[in-house]
Amino acid sequence: MARGVNKAILIGNLGRDPEIQNFDKGVKKASFSLATTETYRNREGQEMEQTEWHNIILWRGLAEIAEKFLRKGSQVYIEGRIRNRSYEKDGQKRYITEIEGDTLNLLGSRQSNDSSSYQENQPAAQPAPPPVQEPEDDLPF
Repeated sequence: MARGVNKAILIGNLGRDPEIQNFDKGVKKASFSLATTETYRNREGQEMEQTEWHNIILWRGLAEIAEKFLRKGSQVYIEGRIRNRSYEKDGQKRYITEIEGDTLNLLGSRQSNDSSSYQENQPAAQPAPPPVQEPEDDLPF
């Protein structure tokens, strides 16, 4: 039996360019805000939009990809974990909720019109199994 699940899946647009921090041993951290917008109809039948803002954190290789490819307005798919932390500012304790991403897919239009996917700690690629050949039959159908 699993003890719990902490998983967030978001598709949205960057609210600002990623802020990059460099730490010891070449470790990078990218942080940015992500807007997700839901559309619904109210009781009067009017279409309404509700936008939520999320604080996103990416580490190491994903931070490098964010630094190279992400800009304000970029559309992305992110999978990760919800993290809560606290810090002090001007003598007051403050709290922040962040999504620590472990999968990043670049969405939206690019020159090649495809999306790119990146995942932290990707397993080594497995060789493809040899193709299975169907036996030849002399059946007319």
